[in-house]
Amino acid sequence: MTQTFIPGKDAALEDSIARFQQKLLDLGFHIEEASWLNPVPNVWSVHIRDKECALCFTNGKGATKKAALASALGEYFERLSTNYFFADFWLGETVANGPFVHYPNEKWFPLTENDDVPEGLLDARLRAFYDPENELTGSQLIDLQSGNEARGVCGLPFTRQSDNQTVYIPMNIIGNLYVSNGMSAGNTRNEARVQGLSEVFERYVKNRIIAESISLPEIPAEVMARYPAVMESIATLEAEGFPIFAYDGSLGGKYPVICVVLFNPANGTCFASFGAHPDFGVALERTVTELLQGRGLKDLDVFTPPTFDDEEVAEHTNLETHFIDSSGLISWDLFKQDADYPFTDWSFSGTTEEEFATLMAIFAAEDKEVYIADYEHLGVYACRIIVPGMSDIYPAEDLWLANNNMGSHLRETLLSLPGSAWNKEDYLNLIEQLDEEGFDDFTRVRELLGLATGADNGWYTLRVGELKAMLALAGGDLEQALIWTEWTMEFNSSVFSPTRANYYRCLQTLLLLSQEDARQPLQYLNAFIKMYGAEAVEAASAALSGEAAFYGLPAVDHDLQAFPAHQSLLKAYDKLQRSKAAYWSK
Repeated sequence: MTQTFIPGKDAALEDSIARFQQKLLDLGFHIEEASWLNPVPNVWSVHIRDKECALCFTNGKGATKKAALASALGEYFERLSTNYFFADFWLGETVANGPFVHYPNEKWFPLTENDDVPEGLLDARLRAFYDPENELTGSQLIDLQSGNEARGVCGLPFTRQSDNQTVYIPMNIIGNLYVSNGMSAGNTRNEARVQGLSEVFERYVKNRIIAESISLPEIPAEVMARYPAVMESIATLEAEGFPIFAYDGSLGGKYPVICVVLFNPANGTCFASFGAHPDFGVALERTVTELLQGRGLKDLDVFTPPTFDDEEVAEHTNLETHFIDSSGLISWDLFKQDADYPFTDWSFSGTTEEEFATLMAIFAAEDKEVYIADYEHLGVYACRIIVPGMSDIYPAEDLWLANNNMGSHLRETLLSLPGSAWNKEDYLNLIEQLDEEGFDDFTRVRELLGLATGADNGWYTLRVGELKAMLALAGGDLEQALIWTEWTMEFNSSVFSPTRANYYRCLQTLLLLSQEDARQPLQYLNAFIKMYGAEAVEAASAALSGEAAFYGLPAVDHDLQAFPAHQSLLKAYDKLQRSKAAYWSK
């Protein structure tokens, strides 16, 4: 068999692919290659997913088909090993009360009477970083996945790299502030760690360049000429009408980062891609392949025009958008003729062991502590790296303002609403509670509760604002119901099925009619049926009377059997739990 070695990897692509695929089969995961893209020469991307659980998927990219597949499989192990596929979901009572929730080496810290952050969690430096005013409470750190207050706060062990001491970091903080940043899997420990550290640099430097509207130096033509495969990709894009800028993003040779920007003159927009690796050529190739990962040439019209509004560019919400899909705003200043830094023909490359040491030295020079959790329970080396102050995707204040456990205490109540028979005032009191607790009307209820509902029912599109319309109907407050129904039609109807959109048009009409004392509803029944259909008129009438206010929301039992998508997720997690238990029992 042919052996293909590429820079930055400690094994041949063929060996990595065969090993990863066999390990997945051994673990009980059946993966399919769902789609391939090769929009320009030397740029490949692939989407792979679990045949039995569509929520478990990854994307891979590379200069060749094999490199892209190895990338996708590596990312799959990264996300399985770190439990990232399950980060947004409640795992149910069985897991919450099982021998362990996340890993057998996790540690639980019971809540205290005064609800302080329990002793033994975090180190002094982390406490000062996350909670400088000493305002954080223990209950704010309950993890979404278990929601188990009786058990307390779940801390995962990380090794502090400066002295190799173990530090327990709450799963809640990891999930809320770092999401997928700093996660990696690889053929060896050093390969994966280099990739994870490179990703931290990539996103940190990307945020700095964007937020500070830094002007970058272009990579000279003679340097680009060293990489003919990349040049061919760029030439093809430019021939298709997309001008390309390739920049040195190292900020004076300090960081191993490249930036490549694509212009779309057809609609005046641009898209900036960033990549990082100790090897200049690897970083450049990654940046160009990232530019087109999961995108054909027809998909390059969804970005935004450059702007001179530096304040808007620097806003945290814009940086979050760049993290999610790179569609955020970019300053025109990025493209200024006079760069803020000179071009540096940098290289941090060596063996993966040397590269790890080199990258760690950069963090040490910046006085940044690095915390690493290593995972080998799936037979593939993976890690999660946290560098407070550099790898955070969301600010620490989100632990107060947008904690993913904020709705956990409402899960049982909200899921019981279909088929409930409360007193009318209790429904209206729940609207007040949602207001008092500060829930955003745009928040999807399924995300608030940590549920995989599937797309075939009303829970999938239900937002807090729409829920308020339903509660007002159940509580008999038709004026408030009309306000929230019109809110729903304005802000949520674009994601509704035609049937649900038609129901809301009918409901709005009936609510408006209910305010017309001089008009007789029966006089309009025939016209309503012809306009909306008998089924919608019947459903809207039942909602108006408070008899069936929760349209399209199936009743949900304690085990969430009403949601097959959630069940498939739990089955996938059970496979992982068994692997963890077997590995840690050795």
